Amino acid sequence: MHILVVEDERRLANLIRRALEEENHVVDVSHDGAEALDMAQSTDYDLLVLDLMLPHLDGIDVARRLRSEGNDTRILMLTARDAVDDRVLGLEAGADDYLVKPFSFSELLARIKALSRRQVQPQVEQELQAGDLVLDLAKREARRNGTVIELTAKEFQLLEFLMRNAGHVLTRTQILDHVWGYNFDSFSNVVDIYVHYLRNKIDRDFDEPLIKTVRGVGYSLKA
Repeated sequence: MHILVVEDERRLANLIRRALEEENHVVDVSHDGAEALDMAQSTDYDLLVLDLMLPHLDGIDVARRLRSEGNDTRILMLTARDAVDDRVLGLEAGADDYLVKPFSFSELLARIKALSRRQVQPQVEQELQAGDLVLDLAKREARRNGTVIELTAKEFQLLEFLMRNAGHVLTRTQILDHVWGYNFDSFSNVVDIYVHYLRNKIDRDFDEPLIKTVRGVGYSLKA
């Protein structure tokens, strides 16, 4: 699933991201309610893990605004508050489930799995496609013009991020933050190294290159 984690405690947000990525979810992170609202309005997420107490816009307001716009993305709300009135407030604002801090990651993953089973509409993507390049999300397999391309786990994650944003320029910082999280500093050249790996696999033996370097900015994948 494509999940947005909204948590202003950066260490906790990073831990949640890692736990979800280990379960093969694609994870974006925001530490700010207003930013998270913009992200949820512009991207089709399968699930929001939404903290209640956030800067600029709290989780209740984020949930209410999304629901008022007809956005039915599943919402799992996190909070340090365990009063019944607080739980009711969150659920009435549009949350589908509620998890009180501190929580175990096994319970978090179990609740996310339960919410995914309750999805009313079968909206889970099976494949991403850009030109003759196909990424099979279920099989974790890439194919170009019918040829299977072997990818490492990190190459797959990088390619998935590029394909989900095909036609848009992604900065190195955006890629680093999304694919590697906070494990590398902003001066790391790991993005360039892995883009080089991908090019060798998906572009080298084909007539038309798909990955484009935008000098001084980052990379884009041809839509």
